[in-house]
Amino acid sequence: MTKFFLVLSCLLLTACLQGQSGIKPGSEVGISLSPDQIAAQLFDDYFEDWLKLHPLRATSIGDKRYNDRLENFLSPDYRARTLALTERYLSRAAEVDPETLSEQSRLSFAIFLKRLNTDREAHTYPDHLLPINQFYNLTNKLARLGNGQGSQPFKTARDYENWLKRMAAIPPLLDQAIVNMKEGIALGIVQPRAMMIKVLPQISTHLVTEVTESVFFQPVQSFPEDFSEEDRTRLVKAYSSAIATFILPSYQKLYDFIRNQYLPQCRTTDGLGSLPGGQAWYGFKIRKMTGLDMNAEMIHQIGLEEVSRIHDEILAVMADLGYQGSRKEFFDFLVHDPQFIYASKEDLLGAYRVVQERCDALIPNLFEVFPKASYEVRPVEADREKSASAASYRRPAADGSRPGICYINTCDLPARPSWAVAPLLLHEALPGHHFQLAIQQELTDLPRFRRFGKETAFTEGWALYAEDLGMELGVYETPYAKCGVSMAELWRAIRLVVDTGLHAKGWSREQVIDYMLANAPVTESRAVAEVERYMAIPAQALAYKIGQLKIRDLRTRAENALGAGFDVRKFHTEILKDGAMPLSLLEKKINRWIDVQTVESTQRK
Repeated sequence: MTKFFLVLSCLLLTACLQGQSGIKPGSEVGISLSPDQIAAQLFDDYFEDWLKLHPLRATSIGDKRYNDRLENFLSPDYRARTLALTERYLSRAAEVDPETLSEQSRLSFAIFLKRLNTDREAHTYPDHLLPINQFYNLTNKLARLGNGQGSQPFKTARDYENWLKRMAAIPPLLDQAIVNMKEGIALGIVQPRAMMIKVLPQISTHLVTEVTESVFFQPVQSFPEDFSEEDRTRLVKAYSSAIATFILPSYQKLYDFIRNQYLPQCRTTDGLGSLPGGQAWYGFKIRKMTGLDMNAEMIHQIGLEEVSRIHDEILAVMADLGYQGSRKEFFDFLVHDPQFIYASKEDLLGAYRVVQERCDALIPNLFEVFPKASYEVRPVEADREKSASAASYRRPAADGSRPGICYINTCDLPARPSWAVAPLLLHEALPGHHFQLAIQQELTDLPRFRRFGKETAFTEGWALYAEDLGMELGVYETPYAKCGVSMAELWRAIRLVVDTGLHAKGWSREQVIDYMLANAPVTESRAVAEVERYMAIPAQALAYKIGQLKIRDLRTRAENALGAGFDVRKFHTEILKDGAMPLSLLEKKINRWIDVQTVESTQRK
């Protein structure tokens, strides 16, 4: 009998730690859990409940349980349920004493509390009244999910049926977007007109006359080979009916509403600060995106100082190149000289793949841990390339079924100069986003909310720091390639100036464009796309430089403290081995690591 209860206790404890039993401390089975085990169960319970409310996120990380669900995440009921989830787990977290936890569990708990408190504060701001913009257009997101090339799987008949169920939930979601925008009109909380004009052609791309022309029809044009003829016929009919009867009509309804009712009510101002409560709203977004207690004025001044510093570096580069002319003339030369412009989209993609191979070969010089997942370089889809950024990254599927993807925008070739290629590849792929996010996702010992979580300033700060590493790796082989690194950093410094200028200081869209054109090598088309991106996602652009400055500062501290004992590979391991976290917590972690390394170095002597 004793052996039976021992085995039973072990089984129940294992289930607890895997988040499957739902057993709470002090329950009738009489198991006494350690503080770390209680915390682990808390984290796992939370993530399970969170995934139920975020089924698209579950799909994106390879969790197939909710592949047939699409929450109406713009509805009042959904917002109430997400707030209730946050409050419930804040109450449970209040029962945990962090001083009783091990170092790793204490770190998880600190990240957990930060996330919950940020989510709670987010509910006080009306983001739901601005559900559509040209950068994160809901209609494009749904189309990419259902085109057969995204995270939604289309491998079995059940996969196809799951997407049919999700498609059925699209019209209520788009209807809710219209309801919210109408409420926004009544409250004076509307999008800038310049942004919404760009939304209309994005939606009209999907307003096809034949269902077979719709991206939603693509999965039934490329069935897996093992599908029976009966399944093929049935699913083609079902997809054709869904697209004709409710997908196209709901897209048309949204298009008509934006064109005829919303656009005439859109504002002529451009920054978030001009909306009711907009200054406080922007202040919250700054704290959320940077993970630090900073305000707009502080960041604006840092930006001005960084722009000035990098301008001085560029003058030195010009002297090394023997360039005779002003900085502005040098910028114009970099933007317009034919030697920097690719002849075709294929040439541009090929250049990225050359840098990809070179990085793959050199990366062991600075790193000792590597992601298991691979990544691919792909062009941005045609339906979003005109408003998409120059490059972006999508992390691999956690189950290994899909690699990471480095998307390259191949439209407007004059805006994609050759000197920008290497820094962008390092930023988006290796050792930037792919390296950091894939490694994080593969840290199976971490709670899942950390494995699949995101801290913008850490993630983007690391990616910008990774661009600098190209110098140490030897990736930048030509003077202009090295110049491209300074130009890339300058661009992120400018973001500090213009994002805060736009949203906190009342700058107009035109003022921001003028500042960019005067202070960086950029075409007008890219400047327009960038400023409209900042209008769409306030404060996100701040995360890059703020995060990079923090990581760079931590490395300098470590180098100064450890001297000859500093090992850059171990430093990079320490930065990456626990995944993304708020910068304030990263600083504490690295400071502890420096102290330990200092003691160990002293002992070795």
